[in-house]
Amino acid sequence: MIKHFPSDKIIAGCDEAGRGCLAGPVVAAAVILPKGFKNIILKDSKVLSEKKRDLLRPIIEKQAITWAIGIVSPAEIDKINILNASFLAMHRAIENLTVKAELLIIDGNRFNPYPEIPHECIIKGDAKFMSIAAASVLAKTYRDDIMKELDIKFPDYHWKNNKGYPTKQHRKAIAEIGSNKHHRKTFQLLPAQLSLSL
Repeated sequence: MIKHFPSDKIIAGCDEAGRGCLAGPVVAAAVILPKGFKNIILKDSKVLSEKKRDLLRPIIEKQAITWAIGIVSPAEIDKINILNASFLAMHRAIENLTVKAELLIIDGNRFNPYPEIPHECIIKGDAKFMSIAAASVLAKTYRDDIMKELDIKFPDYHWKNNKGYPTKQHRKAIAEIGSNKHHRKTFQLLPAQLSLSL
C-alpha cells in the first residue's frame, strides 16, 4: 500500500514523464506533501486513468506544501541524452520549490546528485510513496497538456492521443510527412527497415 516515506526530514518526491517518447519534452515534478496528507485515489500515475489524474492534480497542487515542474526540450534531450535530460528536468523542478527539501526521494535507480540535498533512489517508488506518486501525477498531466497544445499546431501526428509515444499511428505519420522540430532527432523515429528505404 502507498504510504509516506518514513523520515522526519522535509521530503520532496521526484518523478518524470516522457522518457520513452519520440516527440515533446521530458517533464519532471517535485512535490513536498504535508505529513498528514491522505488520498485513497493516489497511486502511480501509470495505473490511473486520465480522468483520475486530472482529478488529483488540483488536489495535490492545493494541499502540497510546495510543488514545481521542470521541463527539458527535445533539442536539449538530443544534446545531453534522455537519461541526463530526465535528471536535469528533476533538478529544474527541485530548484523551483519554495521550501528547501532535506531529502529527495527519486523514482528509479539512478540520479545525478542535486547540490547540498541528499537523495535516495527507489525502484517503483511511484507505487510505494505518496510524494513520488504525487510527482508522477503532476509530471504526467503537465506533459500531456503540452502534447495536447502541440497537437493543435501539428494534428497530423495525433499527439492528442499518443502524447508523442511511438505508436503505429505516430510512426506512420513520421514515415509519410517526416519529423518536425518537436521530434527527438537522436531517437529511432522509424524502425530500421523503414528509415533505410529512400
